[in-house]
Amino acid sequence: MTGRVCVVTGASSGIGRETMRALARMGATLALVCRDRGRGEATLAEAGDRAVLFLADLSSQAEVRRLAAALRDRYPAIHVLVNNAGVVNLRRSTTVDGIETVFAVNHLAYFLLTHLLLDRLRSSVPARIVNVASDAHRFGRIDLDDLGHARRYRTMRVYGASKLANILFTYELARRLQGTGVTANCLHPGAVATRLGQNNGRVATLLTRALKPFFRTPEQGAATTVHLASSPAVEGVSGQYFVDCRAARSSRASYDETLACRLWDASAKLTGIE
Repeated sequence: MTGRVCVVTGASSGIGRETMRALARMGATLALVCRDRGRGEATLAEAGDRAVLFLADLSSQAEVRRLAAALRDRYPAIHVLVNNAGVVNLRRSTTVDGIETVFAVNHLAYFLLTHLLLDRLRSSVPARIVNVASDAHRFGRIDLDDLGHARRYRTMRVYGASKLANILFTYELARRLQGTGVTANCLHPGAVATRLGQNNGRVATLLTRALKPFFRTPEQGAATTVHLASSPAVEGVSGQYFVDCRAARSSRASYDETLACRLWDASAKLTGIE
């Protein structure tokens, strides 16, 4: 990976941090996107002299746009984009843009950042887009009339819907990028002991810590992300869902091309992408 520029969102903990560590060992030049300055600087300290820290709250579209501009200014070429940052919320909330938070961070941030960096990725081929999804997508359903879950908010259904959106987006993106030299794939990292969900208060934090022995380590969870970002074995492979570093079938709903196009159009409208 020497000489290749890799952007990793959510790089300060969990899967993102382990992805950073693995790519740093391979010699990659790293753009580490973090929300928290303290954790971001701690991550940067172990990333080596080929890494740069970018602070951004990906729930804000203005922040995503500012981040993309900073990345384009810094790097003449971007070879790998790892969309990894995500949230789980027990209660419904909205962002500064008035959009339900889980959908905004887990899907629209992927969608918007990818689009804003797409020209740079296209000019840097071969290039790769890696979207961290989850098998929780099987619990989700996309309701185009209620993407913000205003009518009924159920935590795992909302999270699952955002992960289903990741996969629908990946497949549609791969179709649109066919022949460009830019690939797009997504993955299930497994049940991983990370900070995900610990923003929901003391009870949720205690619960995730209690369940930690039953989960994969972040290093194990990052293995498929690292594989898709770096392995020669997947050079040219696009539009696939990976589990344990192997292509696998996602849910039936995730292959609905009409739904993927309609979600794309709705996402473009919500983010102001033409």
